[in-house]
Amino acid sequence: MEHYIEYLDDIIAYDIRWSIYKTILIIFVLWVIKKGAFKLISRGKDIEIKKLFHTRKTIEYILVFIGLLLVGNIWITNFQSITTFLGLLSAGIAIALKDIFVNIAGWMFIYWRKPFDVGDRIQIGEYKGDVVDLRLFQFSLLEVGNWVDGEQSTGRIVHVPNGKVFTDPQANYSQGFDYIWNEQNIFIGLESDYKKATLLLKEIMNHLLAPDFKAIEADLRIAQKEHFISFSQYTPTVYTKIQERGIQLSLRYLCKPRKRRVFEHQITEAIIDRFRAEKDIRIVYPITSIYMEKGNNGLEN
Repeated sequence: MEHYIEYLDDIIAYDIRWSIYKTILIIFVLWVIKKGAFKLISRGKDIEIKKLFHTRKTIEYILVFIGLLLVGNIWITNFQSITTFLGLLSAGIAIALKDIFVNIAGWMFIYWRKPFDVGDRIQIGEYKGDVVDLRLFQFSLLEVGNWVDGEQSTGRIVHVPNGKVFTDPQANYSQGFDYIWNEQNIFIGLESDYKKATLLLKEIMNHLLAPDFKAIEADLRIAQKEHFISFSQYTPTVYTKIQERGIQLSLRYLCKPRKRRVFEHQITEAIIDRFRAEKDIRIVYPITSIYMEKGNNGLEN
């Protein structure tokens, strides 16, 4: 009896060792296939970076799926079909790993509906940035904004669970229409020639933004066909309003999201240089004055 038990132990140990060897061999072969496929697709000189990224991801997911099937067939007895395997697996851990399944569903939704893609600038909930990676459980953003003005990059990578696409609203800066409306406000005195100031501001914006007008017009025509997006005008304009500080001139123009701060800088410099030469236009700003009075004891109060 003891010899029989030892014999069975030897058989079980042999089967386990053989299963381990086959598992390692499968993983190694799939790894070699992945490396070879990556080198093959990377040889194309004209392939787009975004297309290359998605092709690499697709190869990874296919090989992982094949690996699960092959390894599962080795270690799980009576493995009749993938349906049975996935059914047993999901039934046992669905409750404990609910968030993981939600993230996988979010990943499928992102690839199917494409609310955003790699390279898009988005805001989802409190997070804002450029999408730099899409993975099975999370996507990654190169953060913009936060403590940095002008929606420029902070340098941080923010990893967001895919399940957020089901719970948080998403704003995409890049889809539908590649431009956003930006506004800058400037205040001039009530005695200033506001009509002249308005003309000067339009000249400044038209000079700096004119190279983008044709591209804006072309993108707007495409957006009108694909989405219900329509603007009465797309060229820069200036709106006038009286405020406590004086006359508020609001500059409104279309620009690329990533060029917003660049245009603000260029326009501001041009305004300062241009308005300094105009005697009938005066930029106003809040000033705080403190007056110190001497008391009877000779000390300042």
